[in-house]
Amino acid sequence: MAVVEAGRPAPEFSLQTAGGEPFTREALLGRTTVLVFYPFAFSPVCTDQLSTYNELLADFAERGATLYGVSCDATYSQTAFKEALNIEIEQLSDFEPKGAACEAFGVLHPGGFPQRALVLIGPDAVVRWSYQAPSPGDLPGANLIFDALDAYA
Repeated sequence: MAVVEAGRPAPEFSLQTAGGEPFTREALLGRTTVLVFYPFAFSPVCTDQLSTYNELLADFAERGATLYGVSCDATYSQTAFKEALNIEIEQLSDFEPKGAACEAFGVLHPGGFPQRALVLIGPDAVVRWSYQAPSPGDLPGANLIFDALDAYA
C-alpha cells in the first residue's frame, strides 16, 4: 500500500489527542495541516525529526500550516516524548485500534508501526501533497514540507 496521493480527499480516520479526545477528518476542515507520521517515540531518528520540525514551527505557522505528530504509541508515551523533547507539536495516537488511521493513509508498515511519511492536507480536507521516506530510518528534511506549502499556497 502506498501513501495517499495528492488530489484525493483525506480518508475517514480517528486518532486520539493527549487529552483523550478524538481527532477526526472533520478537525482538518478550515486549516492547512501536515500530518507527520513517525515510527516510534524516543527512537533516534524520530527524536531528530520532531526536534528539527519544532525549531521551525514559527516558519510553518507563517505559511499557515499546523503540524501534528502521528504514531501508534499510546498517548502516555507520546506525552512523555513531547515533554522530554520540550516540543510543541501536538501528538496524535493511532494506538486503538492500532494502526487503523495509518492504514487509511497508506503508511502502515507490515511491522505494525507507521512508515515515516508526511501528508499535507488543505482546508478542504483534500490531500495536497504526500511523501513517504524510502525507509523508516530516513529523515525527511523540513525543506520538503516548505516546498510543498509554497507550491500549494
